[in-house]
Amino acid sequence: MTEAGGVNRTNAVLSKLSLIGDLLMLQLVFLVCSVGIVTLYPAAFALQRVLPEALSQEHPALLRRFWRQFRWAFGRFWLAGLALYFGSIALAFGLLFWASTSGPMRIVALAILIPLTGMIVGLYLSALAVVPDAPEDSTAKSLFRSANLFLLRRSLPIAGGVIGLFTWFALLSRLPTLFVVGSGLVPALLAYWISRPAKKVSGTVSI
Repeated sequence: MTEAGGVNRTNAVLSKLSLIGDLLMLQLVFLVCSVGIVTLYPAAFALQRVLPEALSQEHPALLRRFWRQFRWAFGRFWLAGLALYFGSIALAFGLLFWASTSGPMRIVALAILIPLTGMIVGLYLSALAVVPDAPEDSTAKSLFRSANLFLLRRSLPIAGGVIGLFTWFALLSRLPTLFVVGSGLVPALLAYWISRPAKKVSGTVSI
């Protein structure tokens, strides 16, 4: 192996380690910010808006950028995030309740709740996918409209993202310690993967 080849390989390893370190740092900041229920979804949106910069390794001061995006997201989406949080809790309770019962109503209820859950999770992933390109004057209503349009146009990749997120939840139920390293990053990376082939689509969405 030549000296130049060894240097290049060392630089590549250091770059990957730096990327992993940045992602873990953002994950920990997300955990701190999401402790308050009202700050959970603003923290997720802030993480999503900073994630492309972290992955590209082109912009320093990621923490400063995260806090700026967090203030931006909190001012616009805290109320919608709070409603989404309590709606998610109610939906999860309904799923657990009907899954533990018996009888024909159980089948009917689950046949309604399971697709509804998948649709809501898909819409959430769509919101994460479009939020990095959202303009500064975005509102909860405009973001929902853009996410809904994105969901209609990219339904197949989003379905894959929903399956991936449910798989993550199943793994999390077996290994709860993974929550610390992936609770924010896993949905963010799935949404980033969904948005990449449709960069032009999300860019043309009017918010």
